[in-house]
Amino acid sequence: MSAPNLKKIVAEKAVNDYVKDGMTIGLGTGSTAEYAVKRVGELVKDGFKLKCVATSERTADQARNLGIDLYDINDVNHIDVTIDGADEVDPAKQLIKGLGGALLREKIVAAASLAEVIIIDDSKLVDKLGVKTPLPVEVVQYGHKKTAYALERQGCKAMLRMKDGTPFITDAGNYIYDCKFESIESPFFLESRIDVIPGVVENGLFLNTADVILSSHPDGTVTKIE
Repeated sequence: MSAPNLKKIVAEKAVNDYVKDGMTIGLGTGSTAEYAVKRVGELVKDGFKLKCVATSERTADQARNLGIDLYDINDVNHIDVTIDGADEVDPAKQLIKGLGGALLREKIVAAASLAEVIIIDDSKLVDKLGVKTPLPVEVVQYGHKKTAYALERQGCKAMLRMKDGTPFITDAGNYIYDCKFESIESPFFLESRIDVIPGVVENGLFLNTADVILSSHPDGTVTKIE
């Protein structure tokens, strides 16, 4: 089964299983989450009354084009469920997110959600975080090279994310450093070390965030990790 189809089946299952009429929904960002947003748009077209909060301007643009009503996160009391992707998932359901550049808003929306449903294909499952993908860290532009130096003292190689020859800028106007570790042995300890570095806005370790993980497999099946 092709990669797009693997993303589509897990995204549609998440929406079909967890989105109910009248809910407030968090819309994730990324290539897998796009399929979930599309399915939410189909439900809205079928008459579902949903309030939706987007985790990025990219997702917001997609949602508006599908006729989905978007709300500012400050204007909703809570979010019933957020459906989002992940870049890595370890056996303890800890995550790395942020390769799509929306980690700050994704983490804010996740924290406001009663349930966080993570949708992936099984290539995202790893024994230890950091073995396949770098850890994205969002930093303020001022003094960012000094921030990168402090990040590298945690044992990684920090590379400024670029787009079209210039630094990638997040929706919040910040830079992202992609920090490559051989592996992340103690994610909670590393998170505490990164968060105290001046200039760091947020990091892509999403720890104790996922309530349910749905993973698709090449044979077309989807398994649930709780």
